[in-house]
Amino acid sequence: MKREVVGTTRVCGLIGNPVHHTLSPAIHNTLNDITDTDMVYVPFEVKGEDVEAAVKGALALDILGMNVTVPHKSAVMPYLKEIDPVAERLGAVNTLVRTHDGTGFRGYNTDYSGISRSLREAGVDVLGKSVVILGAGGVARPAAFLSASEGAKEIFILNRTLERAEALCRDVNAYVGKDVAVPMELSKYNELPDDRKYICFQMTMVGMHPNPDSAVIEDTGFYKKVEIGFDAVYRPLNTKFLQLCKEAGAKCISGLKMLLYQGIDAYEMWNGIKVKESLCGRLYGKLLGELMDGKSIVLTGFMGSGKSSVAVRLCEILGYEMLDSDAEIEQMQSATINTIFREQGEGAFRDMETEFVKELSEDKRKRIVLSVGGGLPIKPENRDYLKRIGTVVFLKARPETVYERVKGDKSRPLLKSDDVLAKIKELQEERRDVYKAACDIEIDTDDKSIDQVANEIIELML
Repeated sequence: MKREVVGTTRVCGLIGNPVHHTLSPAIHNTLNDITDTDMVYVPFEVKGEDVEAAVKGALALDILGMNVTVPHKSAVMPYLKEIDPVAERLGAVNTLVRTHDGTGFRGYNTDYSGISRSLREAGVDVLGKSVVILGAGGVARPAAFLSASEGAKEIFILNRTLERAEALCRDVNAYVGKDVAVPMELSKYNELPDDRKYICFQMTMVGMHPNPDSAVIEDTGFYKKVEIGFDAVYRPLNTKFLQLCKEAGAKCISGLKMLLYQGIDAYEMWNGIKVKESLCGRLYGKLLGELMDGKSIVLTGFMGSGKSSVAVRLCEILGYEMLDSDAEIEQMQSATINTIFREQGEGAFRDMETEFVKELSEDKRKRIVLSVGGGLPIKPENRDYLKRIGTVVFLKARPETVYERVKGDKSRPLLKSDDVLAKIKELQEERRDVYKAACDIEIDTDDKSIDQVANEIIELML
């Protein structure tokens, strides 16, 4: 249910250019709902020449607070009444909070804390490590200062324009009182020392939607030097940079966590509250769902492949609604599947499945995870309906795995056999090509946890 906007509702928002792609409203408006806060959050697209007017207008309109994104993070600073020391040192702000007397805004940089919290959550410590930062702009600055503050052994700052890298290095070195940051032209990345591994921060806009098939460095040889890859870009979640890092064996950290934590920090400052840690996972799932544009997921596969368990976990992560075709049919018929098979026959049950998925496909519902019975995709028309409902995922498992999962389940009519394992092998062989024809994605579930399978599905959909 959407929050009602009334006369007392406070407004927060985001200024930048462009901002139509932003996920920030999903963070703040979800928090408004969860915490019952009388606030709405909206994006405002502001041209460079209008930054001063935007800040003054926000103050005049009694807007509670603002986020600032590219390219205005430095441009807003002259129009603020106060600037937090960390933000002043960084030369960039991304959060505006009303001063105590209400006569102006105080600027903060929660990108700094967002990066820090993302690293801690991933178990990454920069102390004594070698760091590479790709880019020297507004997002690169907090990464550079954070690395220096937390004791990085060396920080190589690579940028297409060497002068900008040199300027950032001077600021960082002056802050820590020693020459820890080294500027380099981006094109000379091959000159990085080969005898060490790096924590690499990708802090440019390269690879961002709608141009996701590019990386600031395409040479796979570079990524052999990377131990940890951190990408500030979050749309797409699995950027080309992170793909190259992963293929080279590096640990990967998405910019979506940075977005989440910087947003939470801003929300806390605006509203004078502390967001509980238990909400972070829920908010992160909301962001993943937004990245997927609410596209529904259909899980198919043989019995015992993990469809129901994975569906439950996906719904927990994404905040989606779960549907199970067998359970829905049982509810509509007021009878168990066994009873339907016994009294009406398998053919009648298959017709019920078709009617169910046909109606669901016509409903065009979003944000659902549908787990379907193992035999449902056999009928060609059912396969068409499933693809209209959402992305179809085929969960695969070896016959022996399936046997161990279902051998004690007496409720499955198709497993009434003296040799259950042989029956499983026979049915799997019959249906394998059907499942392949029905799906958009195939995932092996053998030797994987429910969380691993759920996360793999999300990653492949983004």
